[in-house]
Amino acid sequence: MKAPLLLGVDFTSAPSRRKPITVARGELRANGLQLAGIESCADWASFEAVLARPGPWLGGFDFPFGLPRALVEQLGWPQDWAGLIQHIHTLGKPAFKAALDAVREGRPMGSRYLHRACDGPARSHSPMKLVNPPVGLMFFEGAPRLLSAGLSLPGLHAGDPQRLALEAYPALLARRFTQASYKSDERAKQTLERRAEREKIIAGLCAGAAGPVLDLPSALAAQLLDDASGDSLDAVLALLQAAHAWLLRDEGFGLPAGVDPLEGWIVGCPR
Repeated sequence: MKAPLLLGVDFTSAPSRRKPITVARGELRANGLQLAGIESCADWASFEAVLARPGPWLGGFDFPFGLPRALVEQLGWPQDWAGLIQHIHTLGKPAFKAALDAVREGRPMGSRYLHRACDGPARSHSPMKLVNPPVGLMFFEGAPRLLSAGLSLPGLHAGDPQRLALEAYPALLARRFTQASYKSDERAKQTLERRAEREKIIAGLCAGAAGPVLDLPSALAAQLLDDASGDSLDAVLALLQAAHAWLLRDEGFGLPAGVDPLEGWIVGCPR
């Protein structure tokens, strides 16, 4: 497979004009990672069109690809990834939410959420979480579309070898540069302090402090800085994670050996 187009996807479970799915496109070159553009998908049809584009490409997608194995076993759901995804798609959203609610409410306070093996080291939310942020709904909407599009998900599912999807988590990379908040969807919280944190992250990416040097055209640099929601910057962070994974393609894209084929793994997350 030749060097592919790279994608970084900042995902939402309810895309709209106000809050679209944001897709960053880039290419690895001798001098680093060239950011080629950023596009918005305001509905499912436009996102599905991105997934259907012919390869070769590799994308980093910011949503959980799997569920905690303990949750799947407790619910008696299928033990293979494709079977599990087909099952939750057939269940529908209300029944999916009700099943997660029932498990959570049956557990003691303080440990109501089951986690995947990668959630601890990545400091990511459990895919059981349905609000603030609704990562469970992101899984519900995202994973079936990856399967339906026929993509290959290393460690989880064999599909089109020219179109590869890996689970990304922009916060994991952003923490290399700041522990402070750099984004908000609430206008009142879109402060100069958060803007300064975005500027710090962008400077680090352009200096190559997180892998390939980010070659950032001035107009796109302004977009990353001015987008106070952080969606554009998160898409680029996911793009960097995809680029790092491609450079480690001969080592299983950097995924640890023995990844649970129900849970998946966040690319770049240490075991």
